[in-house]
Amino acid sequence: MLCHNITEENGILHFAGYNTAVLAEKYGTPVYLMDEERIRENCRTFTSAFNRYFHTPVKALYASKACCIKALYPIIEEEGLGIDVVSCGEIHTACSAGYPLQEAFFHSNNKTDADIAYAMEHEIGTFVVDSKEEADAIEAQAQKLGKIQNILLRITPGIDPHTYEEVNTGMVDSKFGTAIETGQADQLVQYVLSLSHIQLLGFHCHVGSQVFDEDVLEKATQVMLGFISHIRKKLQFEASVLDIGGGFGVRYTESDPIVDLDARIHSIADVFYSTCEKLQIPCPKLYMEPGRSIVADAGMTLYTVGSIKQIPGYRNYVSVDGGMSDNPRYALYRSAYTCLPAGKMKEGRNMKAHLVGRCCESGDIIQPDVLLPSSTQRGDVVAVCTTGAYNYSMALHYNMLPTPPVVLLSKTGDRPIVAKESFDDLIRNQL
Repeated sequence: MLCHNITEENGILHFAGYNTAVLAEKYGTPVYLMDEERIRENCRTFTSAFNRYFHTPVKALYASKACCIKALYPIIEEEGLGIDVVSCGEIHTACSAGYPLQEAFFHSNNKTDADIAYAMEHEIGTFVVDSKEEADAIEAQAQKLGKIQNILLRITPGIDPHTYEEVNTGMVDSKFGTAIETGQADQLVQYVLSLSHIQLLGFHCHVGSQVFDEDVLEKATQVMLGFISHIRKKLQFEASVLDIGGGFGVRYTESDPIVDLDARIHSIADVFYSTCEKLQIPCPKLYMEPGRSIVADAGMTLYTVGSIKQIPGYRNYVSVDGGMSDNPRYALYRSAYTCLPAGKMKEGRNMKAHLVGRCCESGDIIQPDVLLPSSTQRGDVVAVCTTGAYNYSMALHYNMLPTPPVVLLSKTGDRPIVAKESFDDLIRNQL
């Protein structure tokens, strides 16, 4: 199995120790499941490795955009992680959950004046600034409030993470960040240092999502420390913070590599300290962004089969009661998933079919060429694994389909943490 939280007992798929057939009956389908213990395990993988391999301050930041649910923030706080947010909605969610926003970093490439004002009013810890225009807007709002606002500058290191083009964020030609290569990063640093209501702490980079290559984050660390050294010499600015972004890859299928997170963090630590020593610069406080790896394999989605269409000489289609409305990632990225017959785990999977959704779109495909039992019929439950990240958070209302509920599974029991939307919820804001 992809992860130790996925097991089989008497032909029934179990997730986080729970019988998925029972959960499907209790909560209906589609339903998102989240494994609390796995979230905590993933958090502790990073914190324990940090404690082993770093002797200077280092902290992981949870990517709110991966799964922004109030009930998750107390878990993240208890496990000692900071957070990154990219919108006022994410700020509001974290704040509503009681998360201390001093530990929050506000990203995004185009924060509006309203965003900036809202974040400052809620005492956001650090802005990650993407441009001169944004720096000016933060300066103006901070001056208005009579405060000094901490910021990082997002720098583009020019590194190819060899991931999906759509989630490649570290190249020079990107909507994100300011490039080192063009000299624009130097100019922005110099400009920001001239502002009186902004406190530049250091720099941030993000090379991409779903990073498997072993040397990508190490290269990013070297490039960014080199930039810190360069700016130190050129402008006499001592960066006290470095945030290395790029989420670690997770396994969606058995063919995906297993990332040894402990070994990767050890390697990054070695590069970090050796580079600081080589450049003769003080070690900045380091932040890392594990991305989806905190919650992805802590999630599973259950669907119920409706129709089975077999077209001789062509292909088979198995339709379920969800689709791109609750998982648009295949439509967007051609993302691979592992799909399992939840109630027929011991049966041979000898029928190849497209697992498709109920939206009125030919592209509403959850996963092509899935192997399912030939006995698959209406009413069977199918599970899609590794849906803890970018599923609930990317859910759509296309075709006016309600967003499924989210159920948290823990050692003490199962409980809904997001209610299923009603039809009235869908039209609540319509006038």
